[in-house]
Amino acid sequence: MSTTVFDFAIIGAGAAGLHLALAMQKDAFFKDRKILILEKDEKNVDDRTWCYWETGTGQWDNLVSHQWNKGTVNTGNEEINLDMGEYSYKMVHSLDFYKYALGQLKNDPAFLWEKAEVQKVEAADSEVMIKTSENTFLARQVFDSRILAEDAEVMRSNTVLQHFKGWFIETEKAVFDPGSFLMMDFRLTWKDTSSFTYLLPFSENSALVEFTFFSPQLVDESVYDQMLKDYIEKYLKPGDYKITKTEAGIIPMSDYPYDKNNNSQVTQIGTAGSWVKPSSGYSFKNAERYSRRLVKNIIEGKNPSSGIYSPKHRFYDALFLNILKNKNHYGPSLFSSMYGKNSATQIFRFLDEETNLREDINIMASFDPWLFTKAILHKFLK
Repeated sequence: MSTTVFDFAIIGAGAAGLHLALAMQKDAFFKDRKILILEKDEKNVDDRTWCYWETGTGQWDNLVSHQWNKGTVNTGNEEINLDMGEYSYKMVHSLDFYKYALGQLKNDPAFLWEKAEVQKVEAADSEVMIKTSENTFLARQVFDSRILAEDAEVMRSNTVLQHFKGWFIETEKAVFDPGSFLMMDFRLTWKDTSSFTYLLPFSENSALVEFTFFSPQLVDESVYDQMLKDYIEKYLKPGDYKITKTEAGIIPMSDYPYDKNNNSQVTQIGTAGSWVKPSSGYSFKNAERYSRRLVKNIIEGKNPSSGIYSPKHRFYDALFLNILKNKNHYGPSLFSSMYGKNSATQIFRFLDEETNLREDINIMASFDPWLFTKAILHKFLK
């Protein structure tokens, strides 16, 4: 058992854990603290890509592999050019982020990095005991990215799964516009589901083509492959092409209170702390924003998770998820209305929880009011 009592311990070095560690490192308040990071993997694999929107110069621009200043949505009936204003859509490869973060943290004497899988966390009066397969550590505050909730319990809430598979492809013909990304293309959907194609072009001959579902149930692996093949052949018509890499994932979009057991000693972070935006599945910039707020709370002596989220926007998320869960086939028309009746800048501000009530009403007016009325009744009468 380690005899050192750490001031802070971070369990998991994914996006949330590393954002939090880097936010701590930037503030002088943490300079003389002892901070433990526990991660079971080496973090030496490019296991995902993160995309996000922001205005101007960002903190991670040195890691951005591609960015786009133009975008479109295809509703199946029309192609909508997104009015992005000063926003850019940016992509970061996970391995680049891991390498940067590890390089910053491993040489900092305030941080101790241990490769270990956490098995149990037990809070006592003044310290938290963290048990791994080989050691036991003590810390005054713990930030835990492990998802502890049972799947069945989560699925009883308003939960939709964002599940996807993407092919990185190189094409014989020059078929892509590398300056414009495709946020959603509803020309090809799978049965009566909220499903679409997402396309990020890197050059005229290379792109990431991804087929995505926002649905309560998963599908067989073969479905993604068939939908990708059909989309490429029917709409891209690239001639010969080769798949250079694949990626896949499952992201819970949920109003389940993952963070319901947070206290002054143990705080859930990342997906385990409800840091994924429930109505969109985006998480990278949320992890950056929430880490800054959490650090500010620690410095000010508040409960770490105090005021992290906007309750108003989480209420909107719950209504939207209720519709997608119970009327999943309405998804394409909901997203088409949202992008057709609002600028991308308004939508991005809304999804970033930066809008005021008047702006919220303008966004919500894009949708069928009866659908949301029924969702409100379901939420309060269930």
